Amino acid sequence: MAGHAIPHFKNDEGVSIIEIGVKEFQCMGATPPQDHPHIFLDMGAETEVLCPYCSTLYKYNADLEETQSKPDGCFHE
Repeated sequence: MAGHAIPHFKNDEGVSIIEIGVKEFQCMGATPPQDHPHIFLDMGAETEVLCPYCSTLYKYNADLEETQSKPDGCFHE
């Protein structure tokens, strides 16, 4: 992701799983001021990673663009 802004994802709905189109990103929990420390997560060779702060399970979905998520609305602009 060198040369690109690191995408941030949020979980305002409190869902347990969010599908995203990137493997390197930051989880921020919820929209500020209810956010947790913004933590960099990297799936590496895996296809999922669990946020240690909010326990959201992020799953990589190659069909999604960098700013898309399932459910919709989890990308923080």
